[in-house]
Amino acid sequence: MNATNGGDVPLFQVRNHHSADCGTPPHIDDSRPGQYLGYFENEHGEQAVFVYERDSSRAIVYQGDAGWETPHAVIEGAVPDLILSATERLWVSGCWQSATANRKEV
Repeated sequence: MNATNGGDVPLFQVRNHHSADCGTPPHIDDSRPGQYLGYFENEHGEQAVFVYERDSSRAIVYQGDAGWETPHAVIEGAVPDLILSATERLWVSGCWQSATANRKEV
């Protein structure tokens, strides 16, 4: 067993499954502290990424089939400007709950 934790080695990588018409996928960098990241792929291969910033208590979702280049605001565990399937809504809600579980109210 290696004694180092491999902090500079990627833990998870995924390729874009969407066509070029969906735009350039976001480059998500987890090197900033205070982020919660989530990834989802539905039964059709459509991908989404959840990003929560603990410092600002804000979350966004990038969704390939809605255009990668447009971030969509997450409000209390929902994404009002996207039509999501039941499984997509459950995923966003689960990410929100995980990201905000230890949130301190000001």
